[in-house]
Amino acid sequence: MSRRDDVLKTALELLDEVGIDDLTVRRLADRLGVQPGALYRHFPSKRALLDAMVKQIVSTASADPPPGGDWADHLRAMASSARDAMLAYRDGARLLATFHDPGPAAVAAFHRIVGLLHAAGVPSGTALVAVDTVFSYVNGFTIEEQARRNEVPLDRRNQDFQAGLGLIIAGIRAQLT
Repeated sequence: MSRRDDVLKTALELLDEVGIDDLTVRRLADRLGVQPGALYRHFPSKRALLDAMVKQIVSTASADPPPGGDWADHLRAMASSARDAMLAYRDGARLLATFHDPGPAAVAAFHRIVGLLHAAGVPSGTALVAVDTVFSYVNGFTIEEQARRNEVPLDRRNQDFQAGLGLIIAGIRAQLT
C-alpha cells in the first residue's frame, strides 16, 4: 500500500469517527503523525482529498448489472448499491454531494444506465434526466437517512427507499416510446 493510499484510508476512517464537519486536514495530519503540509504531497488540496474519498466510496458500489432483468432491475440494483456504498461511511452521502470529479468508474456507470434506458425506448435527453434524478434521489434519501442516525429501523428505511425508487421508475416507464 502506498503512502497516498494510507492517507486516503485514514481519511475515510476519520470520516467514520468524526463526520464530514469535523474532518480537517489538521486533524488528519495529527492522526498520521505528520505536519499538515506533508499531506499536500499526496493531495494538492483538501478538495482533491475529498474527491479521492468520493472515488473510493463510489468504487465500492457494484457496477455489475444483475443477471437478466430489464432496465428497471438494472437501475434498482445500481441505486441500491450506491446507497449501500454511501451508508458504509458516516456522512458518506453528504461527502458524495460535494464531489467535483466522481471518477471514470462513476461516469461510465452513469452512461451505461443512460444507454440501457435509451435502448428501452426512453428518448436520450429524458434518459439523462431520469438517471440524474434517480441518483439525486438516492443521495438525498441517504443524506436524510444518515442525518436521522437510525431513528427508523433498517427494514422500514429499505422499504421506504424502494417505494420512492419505484415511483421514479414508474415515471420513467411512462416516458417509454
